Amino acid sequence: MPFNLNAYLGIQPDALQVYSQRANVLAANLANADTPGYQARDINFRAALAAADPQGAGTGGTSGNTVQMVTTSPLDVTAGGSPGALSTAQFLRYRIPLAPSLDGNTVSSQLEEAKFAQNTVRYQAALAFIEQRFRDLNTAITGQ
Repeated sequence: MPFNLNAYLGIQPDALQVYSQRANVLAANLANADTPGYQARDINFRAALAAADPQGAGTGGTSGNTVQMVTTSPLDVTAGGSPGALSTAQFLRYRIPLAPSLDGNTVSSQLEEAKFAQNTVRYQAALAFIEQRFRDLNTAITGQ
C-alpha cells in the first residue's frame, strides 16, 4: 500500500508557505511605515489556504492542486518561487486604515508589529506540527 506523505502532513506545509509569504508582506509594510502614500497590504490567509486545499483544511494536502498566477501582459511582474509553488499574489488585499496619516500612508507600525508577531507564532506552531508528524513517522519506522 503506497504512502502519501502529502496526505499525511495535511495542510501544514501549505500553511507554512502562506505564513512565510505573509511575513514578507508584513515586513514590507513595516519597512514602508514612513513612506508617503504607501498603502498597507495583507494576505487573505483563509482564501489562500482554501485555494491550496480545495477539499477543506487537512483533508489530503495539495497533490496537484497548486494555485497559478495569471498575467495579462508581458510587462506584468510575476511572483517568485518555484514552479508549481503556491502563489499568494492574488490574495493580497489593501488594509483598511484605522487612522490614515495626512501623507496618505496607511501603515500603523503597532498594528503591523502585532500582526507580524502573531504570524511568527502561527508559523512556529505549524512547523511544530510538521515536526511532530515526522517524529511519529520515525517512531513507526524504527519501532522505538
